Amino acid sequence: MREVNLLDAYPKAKRNIAQRQAAVPREREIAKRFGREYFDGERTQGYGGYRYDGRWVPVAERFRDFYGLRAGQRVLDVGCAKGFLLHDFRQVVPGIEAVGLDLSHYAIEHALDDVRPHLARGTADALPFPDAAFDLVVSINTIHNLDLERCKQALREMERVSRGGKYVQVDSWLNDEQRGNFERWQLTAVTYFDPEGWRAAFADAGYDGEYYWTITE
Repeated sequence: MREVNLLDAYPKAKRNIAQRQAAVPREREIAKRFGREYFDGERTQGYGGYRYDGRWVPVAERFRDFYGLRAGQRVLDVGCAKGFLLHDFRQVVPGIEAVGLDLSHYAIEHALDDVRPHLARGTADALPFPDAAFDLVVSINTIHNLDLERCKQALREMERVSRGGKYVQVDSWLNDEQRGNFERWQLTAVTYFDPEGWRAAFADAGYDGEYYWTITE
């Protein structure tokens, strides 16, 4: 396993943690439905409007360069939402096959046109794909929405369907202030640890790919 930040080019948003904290008790249940409210409702319920703006392009380029992606290879995004990263993979690696999976009917129905035919609905702990089907499997801010045992199973599934690269990013914190911000901000996470706790979970699941943290600041 290697800790490496492959989202270092993704722009950081300014978060109104106090506003989110005030709304959390009534909004968490809504957010966990992963429907319209979560993606395109109020900011207190989720993204506050999840629209394509090209911000995933440098992330796709970073993955391309790190894993040496090329035409003819297959990439899976577990928890792909509306498929923005998949769309950008297709732009920066012409000829790549980009496949996505998400729990949300709403996200898939409102995905970008070029990737919608390549999306499947399902859960991260039961991927509907054969063994060693992908050259790279990516999961960003998704598996922590499952309880611990399902989270570890999701990691095992990433191992199973990958024949090469694997990258997972999850919520975490590096100090008490960041943990407090995370607990006031988060809506959907069920399993969460500091980095030491996550590394133990990765090891227990037999996950040997790259990983990094989403920090609430």
